Amino acid sequence: MEIKNAQANSPAIADGKPLELMGAEILVKALQAENVQYIWGYPGGSVLYIYDALYKQDTMQHVLVRHEQAAVHAADGYARATGEVGVALVTSGPGVTNAVTGIATAYMDSIPMVIITGQVPTAAIGLDAFQECDTVGITRPIVKHNFLVKDVRDLAVTMKKAFHIARSGRPGPVVVDIPKDVSFKKTAYEGYPAEVQMRSYNPVRKGHGGQIRKALQLLMAAKRPYIYTGGGVLLSNASAELRTLVDMLGYPCTNTLMGLGAYPASDPKFLGMLGMHGTIEANNAMQNCDVLLAVGARFDDRVIGNPKHFAQNERKIIHIDIDPSSISKRVKVDIPIVGDVKDVLTEMIEMAKESAVKPDGNALGAWWETINGWRKRDCLKYDRNNTRVIKPQYVIETLHRMTKGTDTYVTSDVGQHQMWAAQYYGFDEPRRWINSGGLGTMGVGIPYAMGIKLAKPDSEVFCVTGEGSVQMCIQELSTCLQYNTPIKIMALNNRYLGMVRQWQEIEYSGRYSSSYMDALPDFVKLAEAYGHVGMLIERPEDVEPALHEARKLKDRTVFMDFRTDPTENVFPMVQAGKGITEMLLGSEDL
Repeated sequence: MEIKNAQANSPAIADGKPLELMGAEILVKALQAENVQYIWGYPGGSVLYIYDALYKQDTMQHVLVRHEQAAVHAADGYARATGEVGVALVTSGPGVTNAVTGIATAYMDSIPMVIITGQVPTAAIGLDAFQECDTVGITRPIVKHNFLVKDVRDLAVTMKKAFHIARSGRPGPVVVDIPKDVSFKKTAYEGYPAEVQMRSYNPVRKGHGGQIRKALQLLMAAKRPYIYTGGGVLLSNASAELRTLVDMLGYPCTNTLMGLGAYPASDPKFLGMLGMHGTIEANNAMQNCDVLLAVGARFDDRVIGNPKHFAQNERKIIHIDIDPSSISKRVKVDIPIVGDVKDVLTEMIEMAKESAVKPDGNALGAWWETINGWRKRDCLKYDRNNTRVIKPQYVIETLHRMTKGTDTYVTSDVGQHQMWAAQYYGFDEPRRWINSGGLGTMGVGIPYAMGIKLAKPDSEVFCVTGEGSVQMCIQELSTCLQYNTPIKIMALNNRYLGMVRQWQEIEYSGRYSSSYMDALPDFVKLAEAYGHVGMLIERPEDVEPALHEARKLKDRTVFMDFRTDPTENVFPMVQAGKGITEMLLGSEDL
């Protein structure tokens, strides 16, 4: 479908007066004014006027998914890859409740989205009408904000507010609940607001200059400095600024799971991902640094492990975040800086250029010696000489070797395969690694990939998944065919819910309770049934040829069923309740 530019800001005028438009038509005008190109959704009774209005326009493409959860996930994947606001549309009742997982996933990772939900007519609200649920109440804890539009005259300004809230400050999903009568009623369309003022919502963008100066002084005086960055760097498009600062200072840098790609994995100053499945060098540097610069990260449980263990070592902490509620939430910081990461880093770089003070070269050299000593442990080693069974790490390494330097996006579901992708695919560019971090949602991989492929049709999009996760939204293979989104699905099939099995082996004396996958489908036949290409790969020597063949099929979705070692675990690993330097490095530590 050709997407045309819309002129939606100006009111529709006849005989010198604004035309009367239905609420559904005003909604379409609002989406056009926000330059929305794609809407993922599923129709139902309470949104039929909206679908009728969508039918009459040609500037936006609606993508019919097979489950509302996937609608929100696909819009979410689109938003993560592009930085634009993702838009989903679902009906009332079960449409909303099916979308909840997707909304919560976006909320936990601060993804800018607007989810439009249908609602029963205003007169029926609260009367247990057919397909009614309390959308505002249900979604309140998992959105940045939500609206119930009771008057069609409020619809345009509400949509303006929704998009503004979703994309500004710390981004997040916003739900707009529209009763059926509001989408049907007419009102004079005065045009879409050019801007919106909200007295109660004014996020700070610019950091406090004095705090930034103090932070820089502390950084320059550090003997064992460390730069720890998270998803906030990507969300504010500050990768270039981060790279400039790290390169200028020569300090070691780490990314969280959500921040991978913000700093190039191929650069020697990058110590790898830190946290529960992070590298020895990244975790040890986090514990033993004397000055820590935290940028757009939140010190969550998967990163620092036990906060008491983390607090054992004295260190000065600088924390840059646009959300003041994230600062000193889990770890007390010494220099808080509230502001947009891009703006704050830009100011810090300018101050550093003007400063006569330079980092202590001798101390920094000794610090790098210590770090390189940790590096020599090679904590990501695995049995590369195994020729009997496919090692999952090898599949990811092969993909990375084949696609390095190309225009490639990698999505993942949640579990062992997610961690292997994070550890072994060296992301050098931002917004190329798309996964669910905060909520840890199985089933996101295919919808994420669909959303990205629509946004980036000329890019290669790989979905790394497991035989457990992939079945949660497997029906979206149908959507891939209908909307021609040729993605490449790589299932690391170990016949187990791998991460559950790993924990059961280590923490529960090998009692594998409900973690073995019996009665798996024939994924090759299943892919073919949906109109795609299926491949079964059972030998290590067939991994590279299969990937090569799949990449050649540029216009086809390919499902690669890699039969991997069912006993393989993700290492390093920090057990629950342990400190981040108390790592298991392999089965010999069990």
